[in-house]
Amino acid sequence: MPLIENSCVLEEPRQVVRKFLARPQHEGFGAIVRRSIGRFELKYFDPFLVLDEFSVTAPAGFPDHPHRGFETVTYMLQGAMTHEDFEGHKGTICTGDLQWMTAGRGIVHSEMPAAQGIQKGLQLWINLSSKHKMIEPKYQEISSKDIAEVSKDGVKVRVIAGEALGTKSPIYTRTPTMYLDFSLKPGAHLQQPIPITWNAFVYVLEGEGMFGNAKSLPISAHHLLLLGNGDGLEAWNKSSKTLRFILVGGEPLGEPLVQWGPFVMNTQEEIDQTIGDFENFVNGFEKARYWRSEAAVSLGF
Repeated sequence: MPLIENSCVLEEPRQVVRKFLARPQHEGFGAIVRRSIGRFELKYFDPFLVLDEFSVTAPAGFPDHPHRGFETVTYMLQGAMTHEDFEGHKGTICTGDLQWMTAGRGIVHSEMPAAQGIQKGLQLWINLSSKHKMIEPKYQEISSKDIAEVSKDGVKVRVIAGEALGTKSPIYTRTPTMYLDFSLKPGAHLQQPIPITWNAFVYVLEGEGMFGNAKSLPISAHHLLLLGNGDGLEAWNKSSKTLRFILVGGEPLGEPLVQWGPFVMNTQEEIDQTIGDFENFVNGFEKARYWRSEAAVSLGF
């Protein structure tokens, strides 16, 4: 099968330096996630804290819970999830939709299924620098039809954040980040630049492909690939089926990290303060005192 060339020249393609299979585990209330970043073998990949591929069927889900000090990026692959927070923000994201939530100084929210059957998606946690950890919470939400999408030489990309094939995303990333959803037809070959100082990884969603080296063994779905140094990613689909994966890269913060569950700060003192703020409903958590999501009330939480 002849390879379809995608025009871009990399001087030093990044190689796969570590590979993990994300195995299913329980999370939230009856939900199943495949966690690849944030597990014991890979606690942190600066600036990325967690990557979950989630699978949820009602009444399971992620009822009321807090966050501080980072951003959550939810990208729906199948079905729909309803989000609700203590500021009164409520909405539903469906297949292909994106929600980029900056928790900042504090948010309490719920994420629950909004449709019958299985809801699937990805949730990425991105750390915030010390200067941004206590900013006001904010949302960036883009429906599937508004996500920039471009195809060339057998490669289709949805540009969630950053730039690919000459197309840019409107998402503003406080921690400089690229997030690209690639689909390669059989025979396609991709070369995608990545800023040389950034950390980057691939997570395979469907099919199988070669990454970094055309002679490497093909890698299949649910694998996380950490990429080494270099100026970009090279990938090949030599199979007979479509290969789909996300490529995510970010500028390392290089700051101390202390995490306690859903709270991510720079020092233990800041974590202690955050726990106190949450327990006493102060300093950003005032509205948590009396708030319960509609989902929590209906489920009797």
